[in-house]
Amino acid sequence: MKFPIEHRFTLTENFLEKYKTLSPKFGFDGLGEFVYMRTYSRIKDDGSNEEWWETVKRVVEGIYSIQKQHIFDYNLGWNQMKSQKSAQEMYDRIFSFKMLGSGRSLWAMGTNVIYEKGLSEALFNCSFISTEDLSDPGYLFANIMDFLMLGVGVGLDTRGAMSVEVKPQKDKVNLYIIPDTREGWVESLKLLINSFFGGLNYEFDYTEIRAEGEPIRTFGGVSSGYKPLKKLHEDVHKILLSNAGNPITARTIADIANFIGVCVVSGNVRRSAEIILGENEEEFLNLKNYLINPEREEFGWASNNSIFAKVGMDYSEIAKRICDNAEPGVIWIDNFRDHGRMGENGGKDFRIAGVNPCAEIGLESGELCNLVEIIPSNHESLDDFKKTIKYAYLFAKTVTLLNTSWTNSNRVMLRNRRIGIGLTGIVLFASKFGLNELREWMNDGYATLKYYDNIYSDWLAIPKSIKMTTVKPSGTLSLLAGVTPGVHFPQSNFYIRRIRLSKNSPFVKVLNKAGYKIEPAMEDPEKTVVVEFPVSLGKDIKTLSHVTIWEQLRMAEFSQKYWSDNGVSVTISFSENEKDDIVSILEHAQFTMKAISLLPKSTDGNNAYAQMPYEEISENKYLEISKNIKSLKFGKMSAVEGVGERYCETDVCELNNETDSILERR
Repeated sequence: MKFPIEHRFTLTENFLEKYKTLSPKFGFDGLGEFVYMRTYSRIKDDGSNEEWWETVKRVVEGIYSIQKQHIFDYNLGWNQMKSQKSAQEMYDRIFSFKMLGSGRSLWAMGTNVIYEKGLSEALFNCSFISTEDLSDPGYLFANIMDFLMLGVGVGLDTRGAMSVEVKPQKDKVNLYIIPDTREGWVESLKLLINSFFGGLNYEFDYTEIRAEGEPIRTFGGVSSGYKPLKKLHEDVHKILLSNAGNPITARTIADIANFIGVCVVSGNVRRSAEIILGENEEEFLNLKNYLINPEREEFGWASNNSIFAKVGMDYSEIAKRICDNAEPGVIWIDNFRDHGRMGENGGKDFRIAGVNPCAEIGLESGELCNLVEIIPSNHESLDDFKKTIKYAYLFAKTVTLLNTSWTNSNRVMLRNRRIGIGLTGIVLFASKFGLNELREWMNDGYATLKYYDNIYSDWLAIPKSIKMTTVKPSGTLSLLAGVTPGVHFPQSNFYIRRIRLSKNSPFVKVLNKAGYKIEPAMEDPEKTVVVEFPVSLGKDIKTLSHVTIWEQLRMAEFSQKYWSDNGVSVTISFSENEKDDIVSILEHAQFTMKAISLLPKSTDGNNAYAQMPYEEISENKYLEISKNIKSLKFGKMSAVEGVGERYCETDVCELNNETDSILERR
């Protein structure tokens, strides 16, 4: 889709004027504002950072520009007056944190990444790619790499194991000079992999790739140089060479995917999120058993691994492994296919092949999904909530109007129009208003979504969405709004949230002036500092230390039954004395959930190690720290910090349950 200047939508200056002087109500006493500035506020032409009103303007104008171009492309009749009124309402609801587009859209929407480069993948949270058809292995793994480099989380499976033979490379060697582009990196991987499946053999010239530290114009940040790509080539060559002459194994598929993930995150340029789905078999289950496979410890962390589970299976061995290292996760793929909201028929989704990295969206192979979040606790009434649903729906549905650069994805997405309207702060809302009120809002909200899907799918002349609702882990977005993440209980009522920054980050001076405690990071004192943010959720909300694994499961089941027709992402934390309940939890969840993961709580609940991401504190300690902290004053920033976080929201999969669970699993 092309966006000529004359078709781009703009909000009126008269409407925007009042928001320029309003102070947005970011959450968590400065933490939410800091996360916004570091992660989503773009640098403007004059070198200053966007303010919140400007970010919301860019995002809303981007959404309505996509709508407008679609209407013009198909001559469906654009109504400027109605669209202006609609856009203004959406603007107010985002500005007031009643809803938020995905973090990815906060960063990329309304920019030349979409308008001129047409990289629509930048707006999609997640994807799934099956290896079941390995007729063109290079294409498939190139697809995975491309999505990850664009910040899209990728789920994949090992179904292609034993389906094709890995062959020795041909003797004749051709030269491929790798262009200094994302496409060039991806193409080089494709050529290398296919050289082991009957394709031409290549050696690679890396001289065109810009040097380490040079700027990346499209997405910001700096280049990691050629070394991560060369290492990827060496690792992939080694594993395929060792598999040559035999059918490809599940281990080889997983290794290649993990090598790609490591390459993508190298240099701190961007983050990647992968989930690998496999059968309940020893080879797959032992991928992260580093006593058996010690060589995988260097790269096995690049994915979370889950099994395809069957209702009625024996979960005892899986429970033991979960106790050992919090994996595997458990995916009931038939539940994704057979149900919308749990208990409702979802058989029309029979093509689902896997899930996204956080396991809240079931997807066909090649399919991507975009997510939007609503914050129920920031609404005045059910009617107010239902009005937000209209604009959350319009936001997500509009993104489905864009095509990707991958034909296999477009064929699926144009048919399904799958979206994920999520709720976050669910535990906070239930604590304030009770489960009965929550059930009413979920049920009425879901009916409202179906109503708008009928109206606006007809208006846009596209299919209705195959599924529309979800609960994702949330993460940075819940921090912006100051609510609990997704369906998870908070770690504690009062705590310190520690964030690591480069010692040279321009944010360090700002945070220091505001009175935040900053100290060298113990693991890297020369280059990295740790900033402490005091956080209060109040005294009236239950925390992890006061709920059992069963109560955590019940809250996830509640959301799966009354709200989500896709899935619910939940990581249930268990204590030492709850380990014996894990088998029963899984046996129960197989009838009520679509996916689940479990994570052991810290050994002593607090102070497990120095400079933890989260440290529980008392209310008095919170008040003592907070009294010395002043408002943040960012002004004009001299550099961009956190480029990986700025472009990619996939790191929210690492923030399940408000813990750095991925670090614990490593």
